[in-house]
Amino acid sequence: MPKKTKTTDNLNSKLSLVLKSGKYKLGYKLALKSLRQGQAKMIVISNNCPAVRKTELEYYAILSSSKVQYFDGNNVELGTACSRLHRVSVLSIQDAGDSDILVTAA
Repeated sequence: MPKKTKTTDNLNSKLSLVLKSGKYKLGYKLALKSLRQGQAKMIVISNNCPAVRKTELEYYAILSSSKVQYFDGNNVELGTACSRLHRVSVLSIQDAGDSDILVTAA
């Protein structure tokens, strides 16, 4: 297994801060819904999200002027980063709370 870089750990810590103090939605359907309504400020996509879903999410993110962040791990690792016991392929962030993930994300 490859070593985790500082950027991955940094993203995980920022995600945990968003989960504690901000507003978010998990899952593909809720992410699409929040993108269509213009509520999502950023979406986080796992690296093994299917290509069709990924391009559709990117398209809606461009239309709603939301940021897109790609998670280095797969959907199991994103679920673990969200402190869930199930797989999460997409995370939609409506309000970052105390985290500065929206400012520092490239």
